Amino acid sequence: MKKTIIYVLTVAVTLGLMAFVKQLPRAPKKNIKVFTTAQHTNQRLAEKNLDKEFIKLEQPLETQVCIFVDPSKTFQQFTGIGGAITDASAETFAKLSKDKQQELLHAYYDLNKGIGYSLARTNMNSCDFSSDMYTYVADNDEALKTFDIQHDKQYKLPMIKKAMAATGGNLNLYISPWSPPAWMKDNNNMLKGGKLLKKYYQSWANYYVKYINELQKEGIPVWGLSVQNEPMATQRWESCIYTAEEEADFIKTALGPVLKANKMSDKKLIIWDHNRDLIYQRASTTLRDPEVAKYVWGIGFHWYETWTGSDMMFDNLKRTAEAFPTKNLIFTEGCKEKFSMDSIYNWSLGERYGLSMINDFNAGTVAWTDWNILLDEHGGPNHVGNFCFAPIHANTQTNELIYTNAYYYIGHFSKFIRPGAKRIISSSNRTDLLTTAFKNTDGSVVVVVMNKGEEEMNYNLSIDGKAVEVQSPAHSIQTILM
Repeated sequence: MKKTIIYVLTVAVTLGLMAFVKQLPRAPKKNIKVFTTAQHTNQRLAEKNLDKEFIKLEQPLETQVCIFVDPSKTFQQFTGIGGAITDASAETFAKLSKDKQQELLHAYYDLNKGIGYSLARTNMNSCDFSSDMYTYVADNDEALKTFDIQHDKQYKLPMIKKAMAATGGNLNLYISPWSPPAWMKDNNNMLKGGKLLKKYYQSWANYYVKYINELQKEGIPVWGLSVQNEPMATQRWESCIYTAEEEADFIKTALGPVLKANKMSDKKLIIWDHNRDLIYQRASTTLRDPEVAKYVWGIGFHWYETWTGSDMMFDNLKRTAEAFPTKNLIFTEGCKEKFSMDSIYNWSLGERYGLSMINDFNAGTVAWTDWNILLDEHGGPNHVGNFCFAPIHANTQTNELIYTNAYYYIGHFSKFIRPGAKRIISSSNRTDLLTTAFKNTDGSVVVVVMNKGEEEMNYNLSIDGKAVEVQSPAHSIQTILM
């Protein structure tokens, strides 16, 4: 009888202790996935489950490598990542077989099979990445009665439609002009700079509305527009110069009111659309007048001013975000110039993207748009010989798609950080480990860590005083999804 009582008591105590232990706070075992792209390996967005528990991390020492993530501190809301569908991209796309076209669409726009692009840009009138120079109206047609986008219906619009279909209709498209028609400018030339004549302000403003309406008739909704691509660059290709004061005047007296009158105030109007070097001066001057600022959604920027240096003027973005917290920073263009097939697999290509994207997001950027999504084996077509790199190139002679490491670097952001996410704190204690982080609307946390150094590093990924160890290969980028 005693043995029975002792046994029953033992079982009861054991069960009670087990229940009590279950209630004790434990280090959370999260479902952590790590995606890795690394130099000198075959890892390209390679997925691995990190089957480890977070353990309590006391005050770390300086000798401990750490990434500190704080989801309680939230910042800008994320809009999306994508690339430009130019004439060059569309013409190259049209030369591919149907199965290769489908592969490209999946690679960019399918969230499961590819990297989930949600943003796109396209050119209004020709740009350098067009095979020819064109507009949509006859010379001197100020009333725009001859307006016709037939040129775009051959290559560009069919590709945009397919891209939109591949995203299930969730692709935000914005338009950018490189130049008004020559007859609207003081140099009577679409090339080599020149300025829009003030007497054509209204006609040029109506031009944007005409183009948006024509695209929407084709079933292509337009999310936004920039005023002018690179308004301080006199290029040998299509270009047009505006000072900050001139851009403000055009918006205030013509473009803003015309958009409003045509019930297009919801279109996201982007100013500047040029490099980081002058972004603060440009924003502070253009937005000084509240009658201009009320029309402006965001400030666009490129990266071309600092290709040769490691300091890409990210502080200029921070200053701009601090000064204009109600406006949005959007990266509108970047690529590596001077194409060479010999350097198409150069690892620095992808690292330039990683460096820019991490710092741009940490500075407050809400959206990021690469330049051409596809170019041919020559880095074109381009009607002025300005051949460049794209994340994916097509060898149109062999019907082959060539994926550069830039494609995978971009994918470490676009595939996992989804529209509506909010940036959170992610802080590194090593200069070779760059990081940014976001929290998606579904509650998942995305941490991107780029190792730009020559050595492999093991680091503690720390959240709320608990940490898990992650291995970072040399010259790699990783996305940790929790």
